[in-house]
Amino acid sequence: MKRLAIALFLLAIAQPLAAHPHIFVDTGLDLRFDQEGRLTEVKITWAYDEFYSLLIMEDRELDPDFDGILTSEEKANLTGFDMQWTPGFNGDLVVMQGDRMLALSGPQEATAIYEDARITTTHVRQIDPEQVVGERIEIRPYDPTYYTAYDITLPVRIEGADICGQRIEVPDLDANMMMVREQLNALDADASIDELNMPDIGILLASTVVVTCDIS
Repeated sequence: MKRLAIALFLLAIAQPLAAHPHIFVDTGLDLRFDQEGRLTEVKITWAYDEFYSLLIMEDRELDPDFDGILTSEEKANLTGFDMQWTPGFNGDLVVMQGDRMLALSGPQEATAIYEDARITTTHVRQIDPEQVVGERIEIRPYDPTYYTAYDITLPVRIEGADICGQRIEVPDLDANMMMVREQLNALDADASIDELNMPDIGILLASTVVVTCDIS
């Protein structure tokens, strides 16, 4: 079973990358700064793929006439459907300043709409104010298991800090997949599943929003 688990995992990542994730999410970020130049909160937008949106709509028995228009009650039912997080879940978002991971609040101000056969939701997360003003900040929306693929295809906006700019760094997928394979090849086939220490696939395939500010 141990050897089979490793073999199946190797087989899974050997398939085309687009076939590996089960949920695809177009992602946008609104980065909000205070007057002191600290990143105080981020508003996250998730636009789910059509197939997953359909599954959610059917599971919640919404839009039974398939006209794409939700009643106020249906909108209320949909709002917050993806905010029921288990303890310890980081919301598939990591914010780093240097080597320090900035603590984030739980989701707030949840919204949801259903348009063009897709569900789009937003939520806001407060960010630890203990920051070095002007130091580079990196934001990564990603799922460590790569079950969900987050693509930063929606706008990334900065509010309240004209001196700050952002860019998106895209990983070298081919090189990173080779790294994954090398790590897997080094695994001890006789170890237990808990001891295998599987690599963090998601971070290797995650795009990063890099924020820099000119405070000179």
